Amino acid sequence: MQSARSATARSALRGVYKSSLFTATSSAPTSLGVVLSRRALSSRSSPPPPTSAPITGPRLDTAFSRPIISSVRHVSSSSSSKLAKTPLYDLHLAHGAKMVPFGGFHMPVQYTGLSVGQSHAFTREHSSIFDVSHMVQRIFTGPGASLFLQRITPSGVEVLPPHRSTLSCLLHADGSGGIVDDTIVTRLPGGKLYVVTNAACREKDDVYLDQEIAKWNAEHGDLQVSQEQLHGWGLVALQGPDAEAVLAAALDESAGVDLKKLYFGHSAYARLKLRGMQLSSPLLISRGGYTGEDGFEISIPADETVDVTEALLAAGGPAKVQFAGLGSRDSLRLEAGMCLYGHDLDDTTTPVEAGLSWIIPKERRSADAGFYGADVIAAQLIPKSKGGAGIARRRVGLVIDGAPAREGAEIVSRTEEGKEVVKLGSVTSGCPSPTLGKNIAMGYVCDGFHKAGTEVDVVVRGRPRKAVVTKMPFVPSRYWKGV
Repeated sequence: MQSARSATARSALRGVYKSSLFTATSSAPTSLGVVLSRRALSSRSSPPPPTSAPITGPRLDTAFSRPIISSVRHVSSSSSSKLAKTPLYDLHLAHGAKMVPFGGFHMPVQYTGLSVGQSHAFTREHSSIFDVSHMVQRIFTGPGASLFLQRITPSGVEVLPPHRSTLSCLLHADGSGGIVDDTIVTRLPGGKLYVVTNAACREKDDVYLDQEIAKWNAEHGDLQVSQEQLHGWGLVALQGPDAEAVLAAALDESAGVDLKKLYFGHSAYARLKLRGMQLSSPLLISRGGYTGEDGFEISIPADETVDVTEALLAAGGPAKVQFAGLGSRDSLRLEAGMCLYGHDLDDTTTPVEAGLSWIIPKERRSADAGFYGADVIAAQLIPKSKGGAGIARRRVGLVIDGAPAREGAEIVSRTEEGKEVVKLGSVTSGCPSPTLGKNIAMGYVCDGFHKAGTEVDVVVRGRPRKAVVTKMPFVPSRYWKGV
């Protein structure tokens, strides 16, 4: 997600980082997985005390429990009065959330009693609920919807089966192959396409999509397309190895959804059991997420978001599910080798440079595939050694000795006596890995220096630090794809 890089925002966040925000507590943290009453939420009084059940995951008291959070460092500089609130805002406060501005919203970065490292570990060991309601949820309809999305993305949307999803990206209309935003596209029954885009790109994406839809409709009289934003809707991500058990306990028995057969990249509609023997409306549940762990993302009408989230917390109990914030979400996604728009991706990056060639199906890898920038991207897919254009830079993973590398740190050739040091690229995301106990980063390097095992240096605080190009994900993903 893109974020403003003003001096005001950076200064505000430095104070947060220098506090005990990422410091592990000296005693076992108390659970925050308590189900709160409507009265407690509406009173806006001090939050009730959490339950006394301790987190069962390991405590991390080293520097690796205090990752540098690249997605939070550069936050929106808007005043708090202009920031929007997700449907879970009051619930976050009641659970002791520390809120920061992010993507134009008040968002939780962590929760009282949990360091970022502890929350990270709990997600890996059990499961966590992440509020991602700031993301933009869109529904595309009309006879031309699939073909329209095939023009502005490299994906094979036309052949995407119902209730299947694909990672994709919006491409610039100038033919450069540059990425406007990354996105998830899901085909729903009834000719609908569900598209989720980044909150911080909302204004840019709105202008882009409005222009492209108007252009398409003017050119295709019988293949019109329209879009609707699900304003105010909730979107929660339940992530971790216990996610399936937690969701299964909350599902209505008559839903007819077998979670064992709901594989990664698949979705279904189901109702959840709420308090008072009530049921939710049918909710879109998609298997996937942004952590590298198994999990689900659930799209929820605004007026049901709190009830559904409380139902999930109650279904798992504090031993299996906790709230988690932006801090651990960022360290988890970095360990998973996932891109963050505005950092690892931007308007000048092509999918091939970003290591996202796999999102382009084989049948759409020709210069005449019909999507924006197809000729540029098709040429990049063929290495120079085989007569293609190839690429000049590639996104890579790095494991770095010494201090963690921040975004913007230079990547240079290995410093050796008598040899000239050459700049190869720069870091785009970096943090200490709580899981590995090592400093990890992503960045772009010149083609030829991208192979795993290549030794380079990263300049951290003016000093070259040894680094090794490493395959991603840094931590193996655990998506559910069947036995």
